This record gives sequence, structure tokens and C-alpha cells, in this order.
Amino acid sequence: MPRLLLVFAHPAYDHSRVHRHLLQYLPDDLHLTFRDLYELYPDFYIEIEEEKQLLRDHDIVIWQHPLYWYSCPPLLKQWIDLVLEFGWAYGPGGFALKGKRLLQVLSTGGGRHAYQPDGFHRHTLRQFLIPFERTAHLCGMEYLPPFVAFGAHRLTDRTLFDLSLDYARLLRHLMDDEDGSFVQALMRCEYANDCLPTLHPTLPSTS
Repeated sequence: MPRLLLVFAHPAYDHSRVHRHLLQYLPDDLHLTFRDLYELYPDFYIEIEEEKQLLRDHDIVIWQHPLYWYSCPPLLKQWIDLVLEFGWAYGPGGFALKGKRLLQVLSTGGGRHAYQPDGFHRHTLRQFLIPFERTAHLCGMEYLPPFVAFGAHRLTDRTLFDLSLDYARLLRHLMDDEDGSFVQALMRCEYANDCLPTLHPTLPSTS
């Protein structure tokens, strides 16, 4: 079974209604490793070799975080800068992550309509995520369609519950995807959460 490494970064987790819900229903499985960066490294001194070994030991890397100024929180950026080293993750001899997959799990303050060419932000969210996608490709990784909680501050409890269950289902499908067929179908979607009902219409509905 594919092994998942969930790298979570939220500097104000206690105040995050969305991410507390998303993490509440994570599959309890030995193939899923959870890492809370702000809990592990409050001083920002990252254990680089330990993080590298975890990356070696897993097949799919998940970066879960709120969108901060069209990017990620500072500790995750530091993790990327320090752990994904030249000559190890990319560049001459940098093949440690080749063939692995990267999934981003995000929350945004703005609704989906705001992330359109004619919306408030003037671009789609996928366009803002191009630096992360290019980072994955530079490291020889496959960038999966992100799972997104749009308009986090306005989500109802029921919508958030449904979203959390969809996230748990997504992780379970990734862990069960030994032949890669689920990922292959997922790659046809813009956002992972939009795909789930289409790819697996027999799943119990949460509506």
C-alpha cells in the first residue's frame, strides 16, 4: 500500500475551525504518518535529516495548510527551503523524491468565485499554486490536484463535516491505490474534492 506523509503547518491551529475538522476524521492507519510542524519545531530549527528520512520512507507527501498571502505559512516555506536540498531533492544527483507524489490540502478565506479571472483575486487558485507545482516537478514528483476548503470562514457546520469526510475518503483511496488507477483518474480534475463523487459514485453520500 502507498504510504502517506502528512506535513501539517498552521501557526494558529487552536483558532482554525476548518483544519480542526479536517484532521478529526483522518484514517487511523499505519500507512499514514502525521507531522505537525509548528508543534515539532516552535523554534523553527528543523531536523533536516529526520525529515529527509521520512520523505524517503513515504510515497505520497501531503502539505496541509491555510493559504497565507497566496502561499504557505512561513514554517512550511522554511521546511521546503531546508529539506528539499540541491543535490538531494533536485539538481545533479538529486533523485531522492523521484516518482513520489505531492498533494496540497488548503483552506482559503475567499470563496471559489473570488479565485477566477473575473473574480476578486484575478486568477484561479491553481495559478497561485504554480510555484508549489513547479517545486514538485523540479523534484521529479507528480503534483496531484489540490483538495481545497474554499471560503473557510463561511462554511456551515454541515458543509464542513461533509468536506472532512471527503478528505478522509481521499486519503483512504490514495492508500488503497496500489495500481495507480485512482490517481490516474484524479489527474483529470482541477480540484481533488470535486472528483470524489464522480470517481466513486457508490460511496455513501454525506448529504
